Amino acid sequence: MLKNHHQETERWASMTHINVAEEKNSKKPVTKVRFSPLKQQFSEVDSIFEELRELVKNGDYTLGKPVEEFELLFAEVVGAKYAIGVGSGTDSLKIPLKALGVGPGDEVLTAANTFYASVGAIAEVGATPSFIDCDDTFCLDVQQLEEKITKKTKAIMPIQLTGDVADMPKIMEIADCHQIPVIEDGCQSLLGERDGKQVSSWGVATGFSMHPLKIINVWGDAGIIVTNDDEMNRQARLLRNHGLKNRDEMQIFGYNSRLDSVQAIVGKWMVRQVESIVSVRAQKAKIYDDGFSNIPEIQLPPRQPNTKNVFLLYMVFAQKRDGLLAYCLKKGIEAKIHYPIPLYQQPALAHLEYKKGDFPVTDRHANECISFPVDQHISDVEQDYVIETVRSFYRDNNYG
Repeated sequence: MLKNHHQETERWASMTHINVAEEKNSKKPVTKVRFSPLKQQFSEVDSIFEELRELVKNGDYTLGKPVEEFELLFAEVVGAKYAIGVGSGTDSLKIPLKALGVGPGDEVLTAANTFYASVGAIAEVGATPSFIDCDDTFCLDVQQLEEKITKKTKAIMPIQLTGDVADMPKIMEIADCHQIPVIEDGCQSLLGERDGKQVSSWGVATGFSMHPLKIINVWGDAGIIVTNDDEMNRQARLLRNHGLKNRDEMQIFGYNSRLDSVQAIVGKWMVRQVESIVSVRAQKAKIYDDGFSNIPEIQLPPRQPNTKNVFLLYMVFAQKRDGLLAYCLKKGIEAKIHYPIPLYQQPALAHLEYKKGDFPVTDRHANECISFPVDQHISDVEQDYVIETVRSFYRDNNYG
């Protein structure tokens, strides 16, 4: 760990060729620790462009060989029987819901602290989200699950938020008892595990996102559904492509949600690295854990010994959170809040008539949590700078 903030600033400035004097005179802080690693991740992509050149020559743009190859690779990595490439992470949840026949008048149980897309998928099939509060792992609180089940409950969608994994054994026990299918939202937790089982292996299907901010990220929007169920695989493949059985026969009404060959080529390049990516992310999270453990104003979330957290996000609880966020941004650290306005309080969901305070843990997280940059490319120097900046905020009473 660096001994003091001034020493760290000089070290970082020399490493990145930042002129410290220019930074002081600049109105906008110079970014010293960025949130997204995309520039580094795709700095050397000659092999991708070679395959893209071949694609342009053969014109295999839609549901062609690159998509098939990527699906096989992805299924192998997650240990699933099938992988079905689709247009987005949202579609990777919507299509399994549709395949199960979930629609108007039905309810889907899910976590109150999730991102918009999870609930968007439920709304797009005409169903209603029914929220359950989270716990301090940022996952659905299973102690509240069974009491929320009604005659209208047609699916349960646990959200594997931040890279951690919900209590899937208990969720599956309850779901099986009530004969309710489970669709996992694994968009933030690719290769996450609970009790030695991967995120993709619990429910009837799991949706993953390949948005540029996810573990495997491509050059735009893309998603993938994994399943071990033959009928789910059949239905999902129909639904992603207008319900077409073949070029001339439409078996059911479906969507235009095909994974295109360009994204599949990028996905193949990324999926070969995914095990290394999640391993390094865990190492980087441990550096933060060790550094923040002796800052009393920072509280780490529970680290569950029976789970493999892949740390898409590194989130902690912070006293004076808003002041800390402002201070970090001023110091050039791209810290963020996930999510400042709970989903159930958003105008789009006003018709559900939830009231502020209905989900107190979700509300507390919105007020206390802060996310720091973590990925396979962040350096020890950058992490030291983040830790020392947080320490100096509290030590020097920079919150006023």
